[in-house]
Amino acid sequence: MKLLKKIIANPIIRLSSLNSVSVLMRIAGGFLSSKMIAIFLGPSGMALTGSLRNFLTSVDTFSTLGIQNGIITYTAKFEKEEEQLARVVSTTIITLLISAIFCGALLIVPATGWSSWVFNGNRGYAWIFRVLGCVLPLYSGSIVFISFLNGLGKHHKVIYLNIAGNFFGVLVSALLIWKMGVSGAFLGLVASPVLLMFLSIYPLYSSINMRLLLQRKYFDIATLKNLSAYSLMSFVTALVAPVVYISLRNTIIDNAGLREAGYWEGMGRLSSFYLTFVTTLITVYFLPKLSKAVTINETKSIFRSYYKIVVPIFIAGIVLIYFLKNLIIKITLSADFLPMSGLFVWQLFGDLLKVCSFILAQEFFARRLTKMYIGTELFSFAVFYTSGRILIPYFGAEGAAMAHFVTYLIYFMVLLILFRKKVF
Repeated sequence: MKLLKKIIANPIIRLSSLNSVSVLMRIAGGFLSSKMIAIFLGPSGMALTGSLRNFLTSVDTFSTLGIQNGIITYTAKFEKEEEQLARVVSTTIITLLISAIFCGALLIVPATGWSSWVFNGNRGYAWIFRVLGCVLPLYSGSIVFISFLNGLGKHHKVIYLNIAGNFFGVLVSALLIWKMGVSGAFLGLVASPVLLMFLSIYPLYSSINMRLLLQRKYFDIATLKNLSAYSLMSFVTALVAPVVYISLRNTIIDNAGLREAGYWEGMGRLSSFYLTFVTTLITVYFLPKLSKAVTINETKSIFRSYYKIVVPIFIAGIVLIYFLKNLIIKITLSADFLPMSGLFVWQLFGDLLKVCSFILAQEFFARRLTKMYIGTELFSFAVFYTSGRILIPYFGAEGAAMAHFVTYLIYFMVLLILFRKKVF
């Protein structure tokens, strides 16, 4: 009984329990959205929305200058120092407003070219890039506001916001998919972050004295330089990731057809659902902790708590997913996607290695190890792209899942070597 009380009292377990509700809401919402796409749009529609998702990942990074982790780190560091916090808040918001307007223009003017590149020669979806360009300041605002709340340690507010944002976002997306098909699916991807931005205004305003902190006199070049290191780290991923994923998706289309590309995207969607539990927990709990850690022993303790608690729970989850894979495919997607069951073994093993790598990779952000991060990131993408190009012509979509496994096996080994003193 005492052991049970001790486990329940553990802050990671308590936060994980609430986070699980948020993740379950997100998964349920994602399942509903995926189900709508599978039923109304099929594997081809799944592949198209996947391409836009990859592109939006880059838009997130460039419009926010990739400083989300920097915001979390410095907000956590200066939470008790009002003037320093004011510099972080004011410098960030003023800079990112200018950035979002500039990036929005870059989306609107060459919209036809973006459509052709993202959708493999199809210029008919230029309108979605114009819509995205117009709402980009709001779209980016949700990412920035949530990052501030994370840095301030407002874990519960962030989780409640995610629950509410997912609920309303899914309702809007499902309605748009039902009424407008592929166009509705595209609009849903853009609308959800905008809704989250409006929902996050009050929690942030009640956590920070915005009138005092948000003043032009607090705009600070030195703070911007410190945050720019995180921009450089994020820009590498934002530039390379969509190119690699879109290229490999087109390779699948050329070698095995659009349906196979849809199976890979469907597997990726399912993977993102269960990985959300870990990624949100790391962002909300572990990254702020690592940012505050001073000694190697403190960092080692955080790593150990992650591997003792989070990883075993994840292993139990993916074992269950593997044995229920066909049922999961039918429930979350449709029977048309059953051929993707062959991707599960490679994807699940790859995701386990990815989860083991997550916590180590946070050290790059917590310690601002820019060069080391860029080197390992470029190396991992090179492995993924090369192995994918080799395996896809022989195995189709399964080859892409194999490449995922190979990439994270090598990546995890590299991180263990780099951070061996903090792990062992």
